[in-house]
Amino acid sequence: MGFGFNLLFILVLLPLSGLLLLLWGTTQKKEFAKMLGRLWIGVFGLILFSTIVQFFQTKKTIEKKDIYGDYIVDRTKFPGRQADWQYESFRFTISRKNELIFYKTNGSIILSADTAKVEFLEYFRNDRIRVLRDSSMHHIVEKEPSLYREVWSFYYVFKSPKFGNVFFRKGNWEPI
Repeated sequence: MGFGFNLLFILVLLPLSGLLLLLWGTTQKKEFAKMLGRLWIGVFGLILFSTIVQFFQTKKTIEKKDIYGDYIVDRTKFPGRQADWQYESFRFTISRKNELIFYKTNGSIILSADTAKVEFLEYFRNDRIRVLRDSSMHHIVEKEPSLYREVWSFYYVFKSPKFGNVFFRKGNWEPI
């Protein structure tokens, strides 16, 4: 627990518990035992509640194995015609051979595919990728895309000189 809880424990809970135990022992009244029980049930309930809340608010740690897979344009970041067009036109895969395969598509039809090597930057708290691309690769594919973590997932942002930020999330492509 944190500093505030430790301070509360030492300055309030322990002295109050000692006082209630002393009163219960000297007077033999059950009210003091009930108060002591309620106090500690409340403390353990708060500890359990804060542990559960922390579990549901802690952002996912990204590892190399999490990065492999298929990525599609995330249309929820900036919904509209442009995002729909990008979704229908671009997607990519990061393979276990450490390759990024960028697909130019027309819906479900793959028009072309560019391949570049990917190296993993594992010295960060979360593993990241660096794309070893050449000048012929599509302008969306950035050398070091930004990785953003969420509680249960993550997404990449590629900064395109023509389209601005393009958001990619892991997922399978499906028709709109």
